Amino acid sequence: MVKERGQKAIASNRKARHDWTILDTYEAGIQLVGTEVKSLRMGRASLVDAFAQVDDGEIWLHALHIPEYVAGTWTNHDVRRKRKLLLHKAEIERLIGKTKESGLSLIPLQMYFKDGYVKVEIALAKGKKAYDKRQDIAKRDANREIAKAHGRALKGRY
Repeated sequence: MVKERGQKAIASNRKARHDWTILDTYEAGIQLVGTEVKSLRMGRASLVDAFAQVDDGEIWLHALHIPEYVAGTWTNHDVRRKRKLLLHKAEIERLIGKTKESGLSLIPLQMYFKDGYVKVEIALAKGKKAYDKRQDIAKRDANREIAKAHGRALKGRY
């Protein structure tokens, strides 16, 4: 049996970077059942409402939507069940300390296959206020205008 190599994206939470300030990221394994993996191989998952939470010294991923496997039988999985994230003990303790002391949240950024295993990239994040979002949009627009002006100057069209 040939083992898969490389990385294949399944789903990403594109709005996370807009709504949250990302402080640190971690790669975690995830505990799944067979029909969930088959559904993920078809590229079907949604991280939109998902979040991670510490419960009894373990980190669990809540509200991750993995649709039922269409060829599954009565043994199909629950669509939005909570799933355990697999991290090293030191990483779990560090995340528990950070989320308790400073009120940070754990947000999944993307889900992918890495060498045949499903991985989730979770981020230690702080929520953005409305004015932070406006500042980010203003900075992005200003940088875009600078890049346009620079491109025009290089081409000789001021």
